[in-house]
Amino acid sequence: MKLLLIHSDYIEYEVKGKAIPNPEEVKLKNDRLEEALTAFVAVEKDDEKSPKQTVLETVKEIQDTAKQLKVKNIMLYPYAHLSSNLGSAKAAKEILVELEYELKNKYFNVKRSPFGWYKAFKISCKGHPLSELSREIVPGKEKKAVEKEKEIQSQWYILTPNGKLIDAEKFDFSEHKELKLLYEYESKGSRKGVGEAAHVKMMQSLELVDYEPASDSGNFRWYPKGRLIKGLLERHINNMVRSIGGMQVETPIMYDLEHPTLSEYVKKFPARQYTVRSDYKDFFLRFAACFGQYMIMNDMTISYRNLPLRLYELTHYSFRREQSGEVSGLKRLRSFTMPDLHTLCGDINQATEEFKRQFITSLKWMNDLKLDSEVALRFVKDFFDDNKKFAQDLAQLAGKPILIEIWNERYFYFVIKFEFNVIDSLNKASALSTVQIDVENAKRFDISFADEKGEKQYPYILHTSISGSIDRCVYALLEREAIKIKQGKKPMLPLWISPTQIRFIPVKDEFISDCKQFVDELNKISAYYHIRSDIDDREESVSRKIRDAEKEWIPIIIVVGDKEREEKTFVPRFRSESIGENNKSYSIKEIHNLLIKPVKDFPQQTLPLPLYLSKRPRFKG
Repeated sequence: MKLLLIHSDYIEYEVKGKAIPNPEEVKLKNDRLEEALTAFVAVEKDDEKSPKQTVLETVKEIQDTAKQLKVKNIMLYPYAHLSSNLGSAKAAKEILVELEYELKNKYFNVKRSPFGWYKAFKISCKGHPLSELSREIVPGKEKKAVEKEKEIQSQWYILTPNGKLIDAEKFDFSEHKELKLLYEYESKGSRKGVGEAAHVKMMQSLELVDYEPASDSGNFRWYPKGRLIKGLLERHINNMVRSIGGMQVETPIMYDLEHPTLSEYVKKFPARQYTVRSDYKDFFLRFAACFGQYMIMNDMTISYRNLPLRLYELTHYSFRREQSGEVSGLKRLRSFTMPDLHTLCGDINQATEEFKRQFITSLKWMNDLKLDSEVALRFVKDFFDDNKKFAQDLAQLAGKPILIEIWNERYFYFVIKFEFNVIDSLNKASALSTVQIDVENAKRFDISFADEKGEKQYPYILHTSISGSIDRCVYALLEREAIKIKQGKKPMLPLWISPTQIRFIPVKDEFISDCKQFVDELNKISAYYHIRSDIDDREESVSRKIRDAEKEWIPIIIVVGDKEREEKTFVPRFRSESIGENNKSYSIKEIHNLLIKPVKDFPQQTLPLPLYLSKRPRFKG
């Protein structure tokens, strides 16, 4: 990109005529900006290869110049005459629009002259030594890790539970179709989605989650049923991390963009940042809990006796400003809830043992959510060669073949990571649980411990999310049920997170009080365990009420009439045979016991909505 920066008393322009066949729509034919930094911009072909990086580097250049000149007004003026190597009109317009957006995020007053038009302009240059500057932006001179990754050569293998390492192209995938999908998705770049993911309509129709049109794209509203599910998942992951020694902390959501250590780290991370301004400083919103936990660890006094040392935070919220085309329902958001655990280990043996322990914990999480997953392990070649037995142990723990990627060199801060991936209804893979062994950041952030001799040492750091983002877990749950629907099976959430576990349906209004009595009896049997029961007292037919309960995926449906009133026994409709036996009579206590067994080891929560359906509003019109 070529820039000509003019510190101007004023810049004004008038639109004259079309310069390209389909120019940008003109909102103002004439405009003027006073006391401005005017940036004449030419977008070049090389900028199309790394548009994100081009925008970020150009914003920094303009921002630094504006700060030096103490200017708050910026005019962006497309000016093709600065270059003989112009990019396409489409790419140029997109980059200019993004430049405008990013500069406004930096709290500048920004105007942009329309793209694709001949314009007459007048400008008054202030005429001091810094009033005329030319700059050339070459994106990727200092390549980010995400760009360097594309240059790194990978070898792909399948590692079987019995320790055989097989070239992925030679592996027989006939009994491992989802593993094949993961391999093709990861190795061949088949990441482009076709159509809308099934979970989007499901989350809306079930009144769990929805888009928030009044917010930025990728930010969602959670309705009561969805918030209950999300809350139970959050409590469960908190309990699991504490059970393996995680010490829970809470840290800020924003950090100084110019912090000497953080700024270097942020530039290496591939995510795009939200920025806010306060007291003449720019801050970025965190995309993980690394920063806050690094700062805590930097201030701690740590001995080898304290290791492994684990700090943990459930981040409400983490932010990643994904491009609008990348945002996809609950799979990829701009604001999300992420359980982040960082573990300090004294040596590689301790690190691999902790890695294995957290691998097992992640397996438990996937099992608790009843999610089928495929495992991917990624190694730097030197580390793999030295730790083949470790890799074999992980494949044995997984109990099935796993995908292995081996890099010929290290391009990021870790030497190994695992991911548990879920295949969705579009045959695309999404990573949930992950752990990485970091060999770089302890030194960068001066996180150290005293060894047996009292000498300063830098630990290994394990970056861990046992569950992955909570939002993406909900996506995975719904997508896996969408696959079951395609197979002709009934969808159902795990019983412990089903918003309503039992629905009572009175045959007539006179049986509503009986239903209430049965709900009360269920709740009296156990003071600790909460069974979420509700009553459909609406003025609808019994068959309509049953259909509606089926659409809500209610696990147990009980119709109450004369027989149930008199005999105090029921023949429930069980959505899954794993809960109970259909066409069989049960007492209230027997139903209670059926429910308690699968939910007793999980967090408990009461009904998120009014007991009676007639009292409930509709959240989705």
